[in-house]
Amino acid sequence: MLDRPRIVQLGVAVACLGLFALLAVGYALDWGLFVDIDDGGRAWRDWADRRSWTDNPLHWVEDAFGTVAMTILTAALAVAMFAKGYRRAAAFTVGVMIATSAATTLLKLWVDRERPDWQNPEHLLDSNAFPSGHASSIAAFAGIVMVLVAMLVRRANLRRLVYVGMTLVALLVLADRVLLGRHYFTDVTAGASLGAAVVLVALAVYSPVPRSHAVKVEPLPEAVPSERRLAVVLNPSKVEDVGQFRAIVSAMALESGWSTPTWHLTTVEDSGTGQAHAAAVAGADLVIVCGGDGTVREVCAELAGTGIPVGIVPAGTGNLLARNLDIPLYVRAAIDVALNGQDRAIDMVSVRGDGIEDSHFMVMAGMGLDAAIMEGVNEDIKKKVGWLAYVWSALKSLMFPVTRVEISVDGGEPTTHRARTIVVGNVGYLQAGMPLLPDATIDDGLLDVVILYPRRFLSWVPMAFRVLTKRPRTDETINRMTGRTVSIRAHSDTPRQLDGDSVGPGRELHMECIHGRLLVRVPR
Repeated sequence: MLDRPRIVQLGVAVACLGLFALLAVGYALDWGLFVDIDDGGRAWRDWADRRSWTDNPLHWVEDAFGTVAMTILTAALAVAMFAKGYRRAAAFTVGVMIATSAATTLLKLWVDRERPDWQNPEHLLDSNAFPSGHASSIAAFAGIVMVLVAMLVRRANLRRLVYVGMTLVALLVLADRVLLGRHYFTDVTAGASLGAAVVLVALAVYSPVPRSHAVKVEPLPEAVPSERRLAVVLNPSKVEDVGQFRAIVSAMALESGWSTPTWHLTTVEDSGTGQAHAAAVAGADLVIVCGGDGTVREVCAELAGTGIPVGIVPAGTGNLLARNLDIPLYVRAAIDVALNGQDRAIDMVSVRGDGIEDSHFMVMAGMGLDAAIMEGVNEDIKKKVGWLAYVWSALKSLMFPVTRVEISVDGGEPTTHRARTIVVGNVGYLQAGMPLLPDATIDDGLLDVVILYPRRFLSWVPMAFRVLTKRPRTDETINRMTGRTVSIRAHSDTPRQLDGDSVGPGRELHMECIHGRLLVRVPR
């Protein structure tokens, strides 16, 4: 419903309001069909009353989705959206819930229907019944969550799971109102229709989608006028519908003054290098890459030093480079940043080691546990549950054997360490905003190293606390280093990874930060 035309959104909203009006008229005129349906609520209430075990759970549901609880849930969701930079989504959330509450209150006063006479007298409510406030608020909240999930979650399976989950929660609340005798069937149906209608009307008049840079700010000046030639490198396995994605990019490019894009699709044999080279040779003024961290890394490496900016549309599981550059994960917003953002010169890191070809990374490299986690990820599970596959792999690899390593920074004398993992980063934050390397900056010309050595299983807990709270103290458990070049030599073959891609076990990694090597598009 998020990308449907406004007329469709309003049409469905009118249908919901039509159902509401029909129920209200049916009550006012005492239509026999609706009276019979509502009388069925007595039987449901009697069924619940005969089973003492249902009493507490029903009241728990009532309290869990009452006015206070829904206010807290709404505030939490709005704050989360605002903190993530989705201010329009936060405003949409608050606005819909306030409008739903106000409409429900006014309609209760207008219709003036009494509660069913089969309520439990020990927990009697005497306010008006039509429409149900619980029903309208949970329907509105579920609709908001579905809209935001459609906007922010790429994985179809995860979206469907949330849709089904929110639908079941809403049905549970509706059933709870009838089983407690608080409402008639028509009350809860009308409440749900009202909540859904408010969401759809709000969606038609105020989109939660971030506003385009082209709308918010003045165009950036061009030093040398160009034809604004656009090329797109796409990993087709990372988008649900290639045709739809191409249509979105082409339309947004035209609106922003770019040429019709040329398309370069990655393959199993070539994950981005050849496609980026072809785009550069063809004279592209901007290359947009859509894919996971691996695809982004290959395209960025090929375009490094060319002066051609790279726009990143993150479509993988980690998307660590995009996250550290504050590029939004919502597809349309990321495309907008790529087309209308500003260029930023960032560092890249060249890498060499035993058993691997000379390579590079943009985000981070690692030896030990973190590389073992990458090796242990089941790709089938990863496709279904995304980053949760890394959590499962991490739990299996948590007590990775201790490795003795020698580390040299900026050509200095090597120091010996015991470690379960060593991470060398060009950026500071991992998934979920974990500040593993809080001082790392992607354009400072330096690499940041962290050495983790929890001795026992339980040692992970205080170590994780120190990482999350950014404690500066270093010791044998957590040690940090900084330099332009870093060399690591392990005493035995150890798993290694570059930007989340396993490069096989080995004993050496030699890394050099190349300052300001690449231009990327970032938010203004």
